Amino acid sequence: MKNFPWILLFACLASAIPAHAVTLPDSCGNEQVRFDVKTQKDPSALAPAADGKARIVLMESENLRVTPFTQATVRFGMDGAWVGANYGTSYFVLTVDPGVHHMCANWQSSLGRFKKESDALSFTAEAGKTYYFSAAITAESENVVDFAFAQLNDDQGKYRIKFARLSSSKTK
Repeated sequence: MKNFPWILLFACLASAIPAHAVTLPDSCGNEQVRFDVKTQKDPSALAPAADGKARIVLMESENLRVTPFTQATVRFGMDGAWVGANYGTSYFVLTVDPGVHHMCANWQSSLGRFKKESDALSFTAEAGKTYYFSAAITAESENVVDFAFAQLNDDQGKYRIKFARLSSSKTK
């Protein structure tokens, strides 16, 4: 009972500390959403886009593991909602309606310095076309890590997909 005032004081102080929310681009989804990702080797060939739709291939690439035991999970958003995630050098495919789309990539991490890593871009999808996008994590050292999200040309996308695993993700 003697420690109760101290416990109460620490509980009050802990609840007064503001949560460090990450400010994400508008094209992302809710910051609280997390994904579990599974990958598979030797995926089948990409199926063509459905009639009247465009196909988007979202990739992640890493030059080194983030830690000695893990790779990064990158989640992707489009038009304000999360659409999936990758783990390590992997990819997944979406089918979308033609028109302007706003996309983002965000490093899903519990470490403050990594979870702030986000990028956004927009593009105009045309029916029957395939678009490739890559979130790249490049580690130069333990303390120097670069995060970039970019659209790839067809040749780059087709080449990089040969070395990637197919991913499937679901929200936790």
